[in-house]
Amino acid sequence: MNAALTRIIIPDGVTSIGDEAFHSCKNLKEAVIPDGLTAIGKYAFAYTGLETVALPDGLTDIGASAFAACGRLSSVTIPDSVTNIGRSAFEWDTNLVLTVGRNSYAETYCKENGLKYAYAK
Repeated sequence: MNAALTRIIIPDGVTSIGDEAFHSCKNLKEAVIPDGLTAIGKYAFAYTGLETVALPDGLTDIGASAFAACGRLSSVTIPDSVTNIGRSAFEWDTNLVLTVGRNSYAETYCKENGLKYAYAK
């Protein structure tokens, strides 16, 4: 855990974020994620201080518990390219509203898991 880490910019060319990459970085409020990222690993951002996240088009996989227990997380935009969201990916994120496309995999995931969501404009 790195308590001083408050913002990260993941460089262009990175295609995946590994399991537990930023797990428990409690002060991490912002993550800038580049186009070209296709996968986010298990627990990658779990237990962080993230507030909002915009995931890039082309992302296909969000690992189990990837954003679990992010108490400040209020908004995540999930692109239509996502075809897999792992179990409990957004568990214990009580303030979260996911922004999803109509008839997308993410919309189905939200309905099946009782998550709050809104449609992308």
